Amino acid sequence: METTNDVSKPDEQQTDGDMQTDRSVSRFDSGSEHDSLDGLTEHVPRCPLTPSLSPRKRTTSQSKTEPPLLRTNKRTIYTAGRPPWYNVTGTTFKEAFVIGLCGGSASGKTTVANKIIEALDVPWVVLLSMDSFYKVLNKEQQELAAKNEYNFDHPDAFDFELLVTVLRKLKKGKSTKVPVYDFTTHSRRKEWKTIYGANVVIFEGILAFANKELLKLLDMKVFVDTDSDIRLIRRLKRDISLRGRDIGGIIKQYNKFVKPAFEQYIEPTVQVADIVVPRGGENFVALDLIVQHVHSQLEKREITVRSALASAHQGQPLPTTLSVMESTPQVRGMHTIIRNKETSRDEFIFYSKRLMRLLIEHALSFLPLKSVSVETPQGGIYEGKRLSGKRITGVSILRAGETMEQALMAVCKDIRLGKILIQTNHDTGEPELHYLRLPKDISEDYVILMDSTVSTGAAALMAVRVLLDHDVAEDKIFLLSLLMAEMGVHSVAYAFPKVRIITTAVDKEVNDQFHIIPGIGNFGDRYFGTDAPSDWCESDEGMDF
Repeated sequence: METTNDVSKPDEQQTDGDMQTDRSVSRFDSGSEHDSLDGLTEHVPRCPLTPSLSPRKRTTSQSKTEPPLLRTNKRTIYTAGRPPWYNVTGTTFKEAFVIGLCGGSASGKTTVANKIIEALDVPWVVLLSMDSFYKVLNKEQQELAAKNEYNFDHPDAFDFELLVTVLRKLKKGKSTKVPVYDFTTHSRRKEWKTIYGANVVIFEGILAFANKELLKLLDMKVFVDTDSDIRLIRRLKRDISLRGRDIGGIIKQYNKFVKPAFEQYIEPTVQVADIVVPRGGENFVALDLIVQHVHSQLEKREITVRSALASAHQGQPLPTTLSVMESTPQVRGMHTIIRNKETSRDEFIFYSKRLMRLLIEHALSFLPLKSVSVETPQGGIYEGKRLSGKRITGVSILRAGETMEQALMAVCKDIRLGKILIQTNHDTGEPELHYLRLPKDISEDYVILMDSTVSTGAAALMAVRVLLDHDVAEDKIFLLSLLMAEMGVHSVAYAFPKVRIITTAVDKEVNDQFHIIPGIGNFGDRYFGTDAPSDWCESDEGMDF
């Protein structure tokens, strides 16, 4: 969460490539790693769109006041998380709600989008601009663009195939990459931005309604209708200040391409719009109607996971994908120490680390190996084994799962690490995704997913779903935990039957508070020597929840 790179359109007020974010809008950064909540911007309280609206606690990205977050030296953790987007089978239950905003150049589409975002007050909204999807120009087209002779307002200027692919993946809740277009050089930047985790997608562009496949993906279609003179004035201001163009070139391009394209391709699409918004962002009545409709649609898509998990799989035999370490006298002795409430913190840490190391070594034996021959220093040939795959990546469910990273790094040299923060919402009782940092190209790896304890399996289920959304193969995921409840084992195995589940022990019971019985207590607090406040539940599994 240290830096941000922007991916959306510089319409009236945004800089080139800006994707705003706060508790509703997500920015994404894909460098060597990507943080699906990295670089979230600052917030101000929301004001109602009209006096008739009751004020809702809301924030935007324009203020210097502090948002609801927790800061440490190395990361920023946002306290408004993403609730489950899947059911107890692990499959995506609710698709993202996609709002399409169409209108002429500089009509105020981005302003309308930002005002909708302000009023929605829902977590994880993505603003996606059609301007990111201009085609790569060849040398001849580059020369025409430099002379304002290339028509950027024609449908042929856009990569609709890529656009439909990206929007379809976002709608399905999958991780995807978005190109970033540089309006100064008329080219795509080398770095693409990773986007993941939208509950609502607001897609805006001059030709947002011009493609049949795109229209199928839009749940709501809004046409922003603004007077042509106002649009021209806005375009002049924007292109001079943000895109380094001269006034003569702008007027020439407007008369030759922009105005004819609006009349031929954009204005006729108003017929497919569900709502027409005259005067753009100043039309509060229309904006209120849009927000109310989106809220009603989102309410229909709400889902509860933990309660369903608690009542499922009663009396079922343990799955074959579960591997429990042999309960040797040594293992049982270490469990005796770490389960004892009288054990000092130093001893708890020491024997937990020892047990973690054994667990990691045990888990590695399940990785696929291939036969190799090596020559020994004496000149002999040794028939050995080597990992049959590109690499291994470790992903910890914060914060308790992070305690297992040292054991993994001690066993696997130069291993890459990722982190996922999942907290319990005390109002709903559901897990929520707050923070995500995964290494680049994780889809090619075997992933060791770590949490100290697993009770209902709600957090583990969410973490596995995140990995699958990033195209990690299900049979390449290994869930490791020091202690699991039978309920959690069944929940994960039922939803994801190809995930290998590995632990040092399985307890039978979970009480009404979702604590494992007899259990181990709050692993994170015992390990770190802290007392968690009532509103800090990290991974519910690390809490024995």
